[in-house]
Formats: sequence, C-alpha cells, structure tokens
Amino acid sequence: MATNGTSDIKRKQEIVSSLCKHFSLDPAFSSQVPGNDIKTLYINILKSSGKESPQNNDEVMKWIAFADSFPGDSKACYGGLNELNTDLAKKSVLLGNGFTPSEADVIVFSVIHSSVIALSTPEKEKLPHVMRWMDYIQNSEDLGAHFEKILLEKPVFEPQMAKAAAKPEVTSSAKGTVQNTKIADKPDAEKNAKKSDSADAKKKAKGDKEAVPEKKAPEKEASDKDKELSVSLLNIQVGLIRKAWKHPSADSLLVEEIDVGEAKVRQVVSGLAKYCSPEDLTNRRVVLITNVKPGKLRDVMSEGLVLCASNEDHTKVEPLLPPEGAKPGEPISFSGIDGKPEDVLNPKKKQLEKITPNLFTDEKGVATFKGIPFMTSAGPCTSSIPKASIK
Repeated sequence: MATNGTSDIKRKQEIVSSLCKHFSLDPAFSSQVPGNDIKTLYINILKSSGKESPQNNDEVMKWIAFADSFPGDSKACYGGLNELNTDLAKKSVLLGNGFTPSEADVIVFSVIHSSVIALSTPEKEKLPHVMRWMDYIQNSEDLGAHFEKILLEKPVFEPQMAKAAAKPEVTSSAKGTVQNTKIADKPDAEKNAKKSDSADAKKKAKGDKEAVPEKKAPEKEASDKDKELSVSLLNIQVGLIRKAWKHPSADSLLVEEIDVGEAKVRQVVSGLAKYCSPEDLTNRRVVLITNVKPGKLRDVMSEGLVLCASNEDHTKVEPLLPPEGAKPGEPISFSGIDGKPEDVLNPKKKQLEKITPNLFTDEKGVATFKGIPFMTSAGPCTSSIPKASIK
C-alpha cells in the first residue's frame, strides 16, 4: 500500500475493525497488523470466522490488490477513485448478490475513506457513484462508530422555494407603496378623476388577496415533487422467464430471458445466483420494471429490473410472484394512483432510489407501495417473505 508507515498501520487497523464487524467477530487482530499485508489479514480473519473462501474469491483478491496499491497521497488517489466511480456506475456493490455488501466492499471502503474525506466538495460531486456506494456501505455495515460520516453538500431547494413565494408579496407591497406616493404627488383634479378607478383597483386587490394566488405556486411545486416520488413513474409489468443461466464472468449473477408480451424477450441480469438456480427461475412468473435505463452488468446487457423481496438481514431473497392467470406484459396497477410512467428513468434524478423505500410486503406477504397492493387482473403479487423490503 503506497502510504507512509503510520498511515499504513492505521488503514490496516481500520480494515481489521471493519472486517471483524462484517464477520461478527471481536476485533482481536490489531496485534497482527504490523508486518502483515491486507491479503494475509483477510485470510486470517476469514479462518477465524469459520467461513469458507467465497466462490468469487478471485474477484475478492482483485479488490484486495486494488486496496493494497491505493495511494495514500490525496492528489495521487483521485485517478483510482475515478476508476472506482466508473465501475460502480452499473452496480450497487462491488461484489455480492446486489443487496448485501461483500468483504471486498468493506476492505475498499476502509482504504479509501480517509482520502474521500479529504476531497473538496467539487471533487466529491464528480464521484457520485462512489459517494452513493460509500453511504450505502457505511449504513449497511453499521460502520458509523469507526468512520466519520461523509457529507456532500447539496443545494437546499425548499428555502429557495419559500423565498420565491414570498417575493411577489414584497414586490406587490413595494409597488403599491410607490404607486400611492405617486398619487399623493399628483394634482387634486387628477386624484378625483381616478378616484373611481382606485376604488375598483382596491376591490380587485382585495379579491386577489382573498384568492392568495401567490401561495398556489409553491403548492403546485410541492404537488409536482410528490409526483416525482410516485410509483406511477415506474413501468412495472408481469414477466415470464423463458430461460435462465449463470453469468459468464460473475458467480453472484444470473442472466434471464423474460417475456413481457413484446416482439422479443428481454435480457435481464439479476443478483440472484446465491438464492435461486437457473432451473428454479425457468418458466417462473416475475415482476419486472421495464423502463430502467438499459446497461451492461459485467459486460452483459440488462434491459430491466426484477423486483425481489428480502428479509432484514438479506439472508432470504426471492422474486415477487404474480398470481396464476396474470399474463406476460400485463401492467401492475395501484388502486387510487394514476399517472404515466417515464419512457426511461433518469438515473441522475434517483427516481428509483426515492420510490423503493416505499415498496414492501405486508404481514401476509402481499407486495405493496405505501400499503397499496401490486395488482394484476388475477389478483395481487405476493412473496413468501412477510414484512420484507422490495428492491
């Protein structure tokens, strides 16, 4: 690791603490830090946890090599962070099932944390995927006690909205004051000539005041904001998996060909290999978001997102199940919620990230958005996992 001796030891101690937290171990490896590289520390901790080497061990070793060579100098590290940002653009974690961070995520997070903390706000803004990933890892692994929270300043829109709403009132009042001053300076004859007009203007002003048109603007903006968070932005459809196979270069991923009633099947990559076999998924009905932006996951094109239910510790994950009789391509509806889906979701607006926290199964396993069931013509979509999060 390209750092001085003190920084090197500190980074390794942070890695040890994070890995022990990840594997639910007491951090009793601090004495082993001097003289040991990251790979050796990882192997020793893995053995003490009683866990076997992961199936994607080569990938773990690749990220350990990245961590070991990551420069300690804040200026030199930016190139490595840019590479990491590019890699994270198409996935939520470095390795794993798409939900649960792996030991590789924990190691890389521990190594780059101090360098990211030292970056300026403009530099952090150029690394949106790294910032999003680090926030997710810190919260998922509960690393708040070990690492300072990384904050990225963002524009505060609500106060600006309030100012915009208040501005017309101030301007109107000031304008009225100026007009009254001008009227006071004019000859009496002109005042009398316009007395009737002034009275009419006052009535009109009174009517405008009662209507409070200025206050409607922020209400409309708030309504538009709520609309952005509505599940109606998602194009959610019933799908039927015609074929599934293992991803050629990622043990945690599966590739599926899914019929959604279109001329050709959609190819989708899902982080389900740990929970389902290709045979389990073949000819299975699923719930699919079809207006996510297509992109490659480990060099394989993905044209949708299979919605899955997960228990709290992500030890059990399964695709949502539409009822028997629901046809491929049929849209999922939500009672009382209307709206046209986006043609393609804009990743920069983080629409999906804002909506998914409101997706969950109820105590009976029915999939819902804010408690409103995912409905098809044949009934609601369900899961065997009650009170689960849906992503």
